[in-house]
Amino acid sequence: MIEIIKENCTGCGKCIKACPFGAIKVVDKIADIQEGCTLCGACVQICTFAAIEIERKAIEERDLSGYKDVWVFAETLDNQKIRSVTFELLSKGKELATDLTQNLCAVLLGRDVKGLCKDLAAYGAQKVYLAENEYLEQYTTDAFASVLSGLISKYQPNIVLYPATHLGRDLAPRVAATLEVGLTADCTGLSIQDGLLLQTRPAFGGNIMADIICLYTRPQMATVRPNVMKKCEPDYNLKSDIIAEKIELDPKSIRTVIKEKIKTSTPGTPKIDEADIIVSGGRGLGSKEGFGILQNLADILGGVVGASRVAIDCGWKPKSVQVGQSGITVSPKLYFACGISGAIQHLVGMRGSDVIVAINKNSNAPIFEFAKYGIAGDFSKIIPAITEEIKRVKAMK
Repeated sequence: MIEIIKENCTGCGKCIKACPFGAIKVVDKIADIQEGCTLCGACVQICTFAAIEIERKAIEERDLSGYKDVWVFAETLDNQKIRSVTFELLSKGKELATDLTQNLCAVLLGRDVKGLCKDLAAYGAQKVYLAENEYLEQYTTDAFASVLSGLISKYQPNIVLYPATHLGRDLAPRVAATLEVGLTADCTGLSIQDGLLLQTRPAFGGNIMADIICLYTRPQMATVRPNVMKKCEPDYNLKSDIIAEKIELDPKSIRTVIKEKIKTSTPGTPKIDEADIIVSGGRGLGSKEGFGILQNLADILGGVVGASRVAIDCGWKPKSVQVGQSGITVSPKLYFACGISGAIQHLVGMRGSDVIVAINKNSNAPIFEFAKYGIAGDFSKIIPAITEEIKRVKAMK
């Protein structure tokens, strides 16, 4: 329930501009909430006079029977294409929706992104909730959270899944706090048990796996790590119903301004969580210069360079290439672990790799237990030798 505190309201109109769904008018110098209100909370945030309050129903008063369908938040890369993790979530979401006999839906926010709906349909989205606006071109917490919170309040999905990317980890908690619902972060497994979403995630440093359910609030929400769910094969003959929402956003309600984007990855190379080949280094490299040796191998293979947390903490590589529990989960076809001992926190992030090659001076390092191929020795001699051999073989073709 939303209420206007009349004695506090000045009729300034800020809430009108802040409402993405055009559900507020000023009548006799007092704000008036219209039927289109979705309880997204944008007006509460912008009001400087504490004149608007939202009271959500207590747990015991909520009727959860009206919440239907499985939603996947579709993350884009600069409004140009859908991130691969979205297709992973749609593939898993299809299984969940089938078990619940509900619809699989995607929600897509951005600017001029309608053309991407065909990709969402190909991976099973039966409906796409589309919100386009010039102020959704760049991600900002305020804009995306208010729009998504409004859509969820309006259509009442049963489950909402987000990618556990930098964007998803920022957006999902904000939406959960606004709607006063639960959120399970960094899930590695999802299933349906007794009609509820069973959410599995690592706990206690990855030493145990915790199963979490949400009994009393809806939607059930989770962020899911990239590269832990398998993508299905797309079918571009499939079509989806597009529900286009008219969104109006006031730039004054967005408290952050993006002035510049600084990319830490090499132009023309894939993001580490989408790379087929990764050459990673850890403490055993001994210095920042050691990563130059790894870069030579990555370049010849068309891969990217990754790093363990220790290497990141030492300042040898940027945070954006950290592989592990507190970094990025990867599942490349080929993963080189150079000078990496094999701590559980790192293994959580890369054990989904098809082939793991470990190179370490310590022949008893735990990493060898998980590697398909292991070489005990000095990486500074072994990696250049591998690089030269690959060059020789390529030259012969």
